Amino acid sequence: MTDVTGRKHPEAMLPSRRNRLLAGTAFLAMLALPAGLPAPALAQGAPLTLRPDQLGAGMGPMGAPATQPAAPRAPGSPLLGGGGAASFDRDAPVTFTATEVEYDQNENRVTASGAVEAWQGERILRADRFTYDRDTGIAIAEGNVQLLEPDGQVLFADRVDLQGGMRDAVVQGLRGLLAQNGRVAANGARRRTTESGAVIMDLSRVVYSACDLCADDPLAPPIWQLRSRLATQDGEARRIRFRDATVDFAGVPAFYTPYLSMPDPSTPRSSGFLTPSFGQTNYLGAFAEVPYYWAIDDSSDVTITPMVATQAPPSGFFNYRQRFNFGQLSAQGSLGYMNGKESSEEKGWGGHIFSRGSFVIDENWQAGFSVNRATSETYLRAYRQPATAVLSSTAYAEGFWGYNSYARIRALAFQGLREQDETSRIPFVLPDMYYETVLGRDSLGGTLTADATAFQIYRSEGTQTRRLGTRLRYELPRFDSMGGQWTFRMQADGLGYNATNLNLAPNFSEESTTTTATGNIRVALDWRLPLVRSAGRLGTQLIEPRIQLVTGPNTGRQTDIPNEDSLDFEFTDANLFELNRFNGRDRQEGGTRVDAALRGAWYFPNGGSVEALAGRSFRASDEAVFQERSGLEKRASDWVGRVTVAPTSWFDVTARTRLDGETGDRRMVDTSAGFGLDPVGLPGTRFNLGYLYQIPSTLRTPVRYTREVYGGINTRIGTYWRAGVFGRYDIEDQRGVAAGVTAAYEDECVVFEGRFFRSLAENPSTGRTYPGGTTVVFRIALKTVGDFSLRAL
Repeated sequence: MTDVTGRKHPEAMLPSRRNRLLAGTAFLAMLALPAGLPAPALAQGAPLTLRPDQLGAGMGPMGAPATQPAAPRAPGSPLLGGGGAASFDRDAPVTFTATEVEYDQNENRVTASGAVEAWQGERILRADRFTYDRDTGIAIAEGNVQLLEPDGQVLFADRVDLQGGMRDAVVQGLRGLLAQNGRVAANGARRRTTESGAVIMDLSRVVYSACDLCADDPLAPPIWQLRSRLATQDGEARRIRFRDATVDFAGVPAFYTPYLSMPDPSTPRSSGFLTPSFGQTNYLGAFAEVPYYWAIDDSSDVTITPMVATQAPPSGFFNYRQRFNFGQLSAQGSLGYMNGKESSEEKGWGGHIFSRGSFVIDENWQAGFSVNRATSETYLRAYRQPATAVLSSTAYAEGFWGYNSYARIRALAFQGLREQDETSRIPFVLPDMYYETVLGRDSLGGTLTADATAFQIYRSEGTQTRRLGTRLRYELPRFDSMGGQWTFRMQADGLGYNATNLNLAPNFSEESTTTTATGNIRVALDWRLPLVRSAGRLGTQLIEPRIQLVTGPNTGRQTDIPNEDSLDFEFTDANLFELNRFNGRDRQEGGTRVDAALRGAWYFPNGGSVEALAGRSFRASDEAVFQERSGLEKRASDWVGRVTVAPTSWFDVTARTRLDGETGDRRMVDTSAGFGLDPVGLPGTRFNLGYLYQIPSTLRTPVRYTREVYGGINTRIGTYWRAGVFGRYDIEDQRGVAAGVTAAYEDECVVFEGRFFRSLAENPSTGRTYPGGTTVVFRIALKTVGDFSLRAL
């Protein structure tokens, strides 16, 4: 026989693990195809059809001719129907055809020969010759035996011997084309059935690979193949066990194990140890992880991963998942020890938990939660977990009614992981309620939207706030004869507050306690006129002036009103025309103002474009509600603008800026650019560059200028190779922030990947880099078999 390389080989190929080891399962179905041929079924001119209860049945006296041709399969037979593997019915009748069927009365033997084909549903068996001995009960299929599976897999054999009422079988020269490009072969296979009815399948000298043969040299060994002296499929334990297994790369043995066990392909989930991983970090030293997967039941599982390290006590991780008919939940966490090498570093046991769940209550309501807590950001980085400066936890319920109504109630809690965070000032919100409905269009064509809000905020040290609020929004568009668009907008807010400790963070007001109500109404008339002209072969040009008049009562400083949702404010082109440019409702913009902007664009025939916008706002009176350097603290605001240049599919630049309204000095610049090398014949290569500049904000810690540049290159070299490099540099601190390099090779059967990442972010309190600042990962993935990785930090 030949192996996956196309050469004569003393060994055959091993099926892949788990869902890819389908050879045994497929042959169990193949060996259940017809053997006993009831004499009355041998009618001239029609395919032979057997019911499942006739399979393997003995044959009565036959008065038919010794040789009798069988009819070809008619169009519309089960083979031509759809359904795939999922529609296969083991109780469906079995039909077969052959060029001729012969019954030898002296030998009491039935022989079908010449293009023998049997099918049951979507599964088909083909052979040159099929023989059934009524005395011994032995059936033999030989000569180019083929089994075509409903999912497209094809298995081949030189000969199949069946006996014991079709319960036991011996297969010679097994070969197969499996799912996801898998190829398997074995010198032989034996199927036996235990007294309990469990099926045991033994395959000898097996080899498996998912690699294509070399087009220039089909006799060359594949990139990798898995060889084993013996593979056993245990139907009772639902396991596949291998003895003397070896992984070859380019024909060279690279890995050997005397014993390997994995789940049976008939079992989608099975408990057992997973592939271990190894690595090294500056904080943990050398470490090893051996995950254990426990399939608790059909709807839940957990993966437990103990870790042993040379520079830290043993630690562990878990990942739990469960699905319900009405929802799902998951939780992952860890327990580890911080060794505190220096006095300024953390020491002692720590841990984390990240969990979430979502549940459907009825057709309108659903509920959910998320709980995210950790000892510290340093702990997360040390134990290679996702690390952020703030963790949030919530529990919620929300309802939907059609397309026009929405309601939500939730509780929120936050954890600051930075050492400079003051835990006592971090808020806890319970409840936070919101309801919104769209009342539809009126007779004029306008749309009215109404909402209501309520929340309560607790702090152990700081302002405690309770707020009720509502908002009405109305919008009515109109068009004039010149093509101009006029839009009337109205927004009305009503708010009621009760607050204590208003003189503490984050408000620091002169008043300690307040109970007050306030409101605001904003009315606007927005006009824009898109002027379009054709530029012939050069495309279409657009100039669009836009002016908006907004008016309402002055609101003053609002110092006696708590500020919980409008602390972080940034003036850009995105909110230039908003009626209230704060992102929340605790601060209301008042007075009369005019917003103006000019937008120009050039749209090219190839789909490219160039677009620019510049705008500014002018107020009729002073409003002290905006912070210094916000861009709106003066009557004439800062300039805001946006430029997008994308003349081709391989080049684009987007820049946003805010400039001082009097001096023109920059206050914010955010630019990103990307371009590929399509014009020079390298369509898989793309560069990305960016620059960020921002003046200090008194609401952010630490208060500092932000000046950074970043960039990266991603390229595909040929068909199989890809690589990338990126970096970020802090101009203000004159140091690198992060850098990384990746390179990978991937074809139809294997992935080789290497990654290097260096993070230079410092802990502000210690001046030292975080644990795990450098990461090196090397990964080998044998598709359909598994991943093997080595990590160093």
